[in-house]
Amino acid sequence: MILPLLALSTAAPSSELDNLVNTSSALVDQIDRGIAYVGAATEYSHLGTSMSDGSVSESAHITSQQIQAYNDALSNMASYMPYGDVRAVLNERAVTELELMDTAIDTFTEAVVEMVQVVEVAELAETAATPDEEAAVQEFVSNNQEVLTISQEEVTEYNQSIDDIETHANNATAFIAVAENTAAVDFLQQGAENNNTTAEQAVVTYSANNQWVSMQWAGTNNASAVYLNGNDNFGLDVYATQAEILVAGQESEFYLTGPTAQGYNCFMYGDCDYEP
Repeated sequence: MILPLLALSTAAPSSELDNLVNTSSALVDQIDRGIAYVGAATEYSHLGTSMSDGSVSESAHITSQQIQAYNDALSNMASYMPYGDVRAVLNERAVTELELMDTAIDTFTEAVVEMVQVVEVAELAETAATPDEEAAVQEFVSNNQEVLTISQEEVTEYNQSIDDIETHANNATAFIAVAENTAAVDFLQQGAENNNTTAEQAVVTYSANNQWVSMQWAGTNNASAVYLNGNDNFGLDVYATQAEILVAGQESEFYLTGPTAQGYNCFMYGDCDYEP
């Protein structure tokens, strides 16, 4: 998911302007040197008092490398965006959020593995239908209580990681949704132009309360926002119900290869034919 977005990320557009400044200035320096030499020649050649050693004109030559660099800078400047690139900024923010989400998923996975014994306990308890089977559960718990006990620290880590996952997943979804909507991107791009600033300098945020992605323009008190709930003209309505999200999750590889879907013995030991 991250790699295609990385391909969309671009360097800051100021590099194009910097290249044009540098390459054009280099040519101007040579031309200035050439004009200065010609001016000197028009003076001393009539007086017979001064002459060069024959190397001054060459020092004012323009090289093929200088011309190529300047022409390349001109070509790059043709696509230069002086107000920045809103779509690239949104995609870069999405990449950051996806990376943060992956980190949170690692933490969540570790927390689940730490507490995975609860799945075994639930399976044994749910299938205990006779006194003998209940006695077996009692004995198992009694013999393994220390290992089976879940600490508040483990629960805190689990809760925080899943909160972080939702936050970063929603942020990434919001930024990608706006970046993929041409009308919304054009609207935000116009905002940068109207405020005489760049997209790269803007503070980009997703607000769950307002249900929008906003760009706060640097050096101003102004912002532009795009709703994600269908409340504007861009047609973005990306919110799903909790039920829809969980149903989709239960069809994911992450869920289907987890302990609650596979069962404790299948997940831990690969014994997927085991029946408690």
